[in-house]
Amino acid sequence: MSKLEARDVNLFFGAHQALKNISLQMEKHTVTALIGPSGCGKSTFLRLFNRMNDLHNDMRLSGTILVDNKNIYQRSADVDALRKKVGMVFQKPNPFPKSIFENVAYGLRINGVRNKNYIEERVTRSLQQASLWDDVKDNLNRPALQLSYGQQQRLCIARALAVEPSVLLMDEPTSALDPASASTIEELIYELKIKYTIVVVTHNMQQAARVSDRTAFFYLGELVEYDETKIIFTHPTHQRTQNYVTGRFG
Repeated sequence: MSKLEARDVNLFFGAHQALKNISLQMEKHTVTALIGPSGCGKSTFLRLFNRMNDLHNDMRLSGTILVDNKNIYQRSADVDALRKKVGMVFQKPNPFPKSIFENVAYGLRINGVRNKNYIEERVTRSLQQASLWDDVKDNLNRPALQLSYGQQQRLCIARALAVEPSVLLMDEPTSALDPASASTIEELIYELKIKYTIVVVTHNMQQAARVSDRTAFFYLGELVEYDETKIIFTHPTHQRTQNYVTGRFG
């Protein structure tokens, strides 16, 4: 059984159709890369899985989006519970103007967790999972905004992990980082798939090839091709995919 699935999905913002007849499945404990030119629908597709597109009043969706084989757009769906299960990391780090500790503890507190020992345990574990613990363990009360840009992004990953999701959505998580910080995030993605199902939007073809198990190529709101990453980058079946991954796209 797949972890995430889209079935015949069409998405509109007003009169504009952003996604056209998208169907694909993503398995547990894999990394899926979504690639394609700017404005092709990959970030919009990513945000379907935690219902971030709901923030647009003129959104209209047809088809089915499943998480753990459950339709997350049915009327009885609990959106707060969904967003606890499906974490999100954005392109630019967005730490809160709080301490490092309180940034990571935030999701636990708003979900009603009051046990101090449990919160401390989750903060520690999440910072360890995000490869940030050794950098900050001696001063967890330090303002998060004093961290480097790369550290802030790892902090945001730790914050997403603290509530113990099973899925992690990452929208161009390294595009604003220096090469060394981006490499650290890539290594982290590879390590996290042991426990999480990860979907990454990226413009970086080398990054997609390095971190993902499967790759989906989007163009003008359509899913052109979806296959194992090594196939997409060596023997794509569609000429448009080949042009894009080899840099001859026009």
